[in-house]
Amino acid sequence: MKKIYFLFLLTVSSGVYAQKSPLNATVSKKSDAIEQKVISWRRDFHEHPELGNNEVRTAGIIAKHLESLGITVKTGVAKTGVVGILKGGKPGPVMALRADMDGLPVTERVDLPFASKVKTQYNGQEVGVMHACGHDSHVAILMGVAEVLASMQKDISGTVKFIFQPAEEGVSAGEEGGAALMIKEGVLENPKVDVIFGLHINSQTEVGDVTYKPGGTMAAVNDMKITVTGRQAHGAYPWSSIDPVVISAQIVNNLQTIVSRNLNVTENPGVVTIGAINGGVRSNIIPEKVEMLGTVRNFSKEDEAMFIDRIKTIVTKTAEAGGAKAEVKIPYSNHYPVTFNDIALTEKMLPSMQATAGASHVKLRPPVTGAEDFSFFQEKVPGLFVFLGGMPKGKDPIKAPSHHTPDFYLDESGFVLGVKLLSNLTLDYMALKK
Repeated sequence: MKKIYFLFLLTVSSGVYAQKSPLNATVSKKSDAIEQKVISWRRDFHEHPELGNNEVRTAGIIAKHLESLGITVKTGVAKTGVVGILKGGKPGPVMALRADMDGLPVTERVDLPFASKVKTQYNGQEVGVMHACGHDSHVAILMGVAEVLASMQKDISGTVKFIFQPAEEGVSAGEEGGAALMIKEGVLENPKVDVIFGLHINSQTEVGDVTYKPGGTMAAVNDMKITVTGRQAHGAYPWSSIDPVVISAQIVNNLQTIVSRNLNVTENPGVVTIGAINGGVRSNIIPEKVEMLGTVRNFSKEDEAMFIDRIKTIVTKTAEAGGAKAEVKIPYSNHYPVTFNDIALTEKMLPSMQATAGASHVKLRPPVTGAEDFSFFQEKVPGLFVFLGGMPKGKDPIKAPSHHTPDFYLDESGFVLGVKLLSNLTLDYMALKK
């Protein structure tokens, strides 16, 4: 890691990669001019969120906007995805910019005039739907970028592919969706993409700041399902049972030793979390079966393989020790690789980020144990994924509502920086490739 940081310091001090596009000043003016439009789009999407693979209304608005700019549009990619292609007036590389579109099964509690009131069915239950992760802002920002860059089409040296992606938050078991399905359907081809950029708003990073990390920036994730099968009995006669509830409790505790005793935490973080336990129907009946759902996070393929092997061993052997049987499905429905920022690309684009946001507002960050399916794109082409501040200035990050919660909140004044950032990264990369 010291070598990486040295490279960054060398780059900044030597000015090897300076912001070179003559269009940067124009980007700033045009972005400022459409700031309120971007905010209005975001509010509309926020009020009308849609779950993954169901972003029909959202996709329709995006497609109509891109078409109005003269951008070639393809719809229905990976079910509801939208792809726009803007061919510049001069030859150059093919750049991809990506925004995710889906909301979450969360009931909003924030007192806003455009708060979501949407309800739908999810996993057999009626749930609220909310943009509780900021994907509405990602869509609005990328629509703004499309408008800025389309207005400069004749001066652009290359091609820009705008990818509006459904189902980033994952799909149900047995379904396909998200970045993996878009790639399978050829989103990175015709024309072939050379490099991809993306950003994610962050509710606990102050407005005006941009954070990044070269290399592994977000974790690989595997979800898992554990089924423990014992023998049912009356709760008054536990000696007649093989109690899957007690065994499941032991499994949960034993799984925590993987991080504390098997992982070299000085190199990479890791997480094993059980998020759901279901078993039994009455207080006086020991059930036959308990099911658990969980998530596993890693930053290297080696750690990922070790975690999976240890989980399977701990679960099955703990169950056997209690006379029960256990089955582990991992991944159960979703697997995302590590979100890995290409180190050379990150190095090249750091001055562009600093020139756009101000050097003091561009900050290294530690790895994030959240996951992103942007990682699938990065497995195919070099990619850079950064974080954009969305927390009101002066607020305590610890007290700011986090993502995926009913109280999630964004300061909209940070959106225009996102438009400038993606636009300048695109133009500056093209300038470097001349």
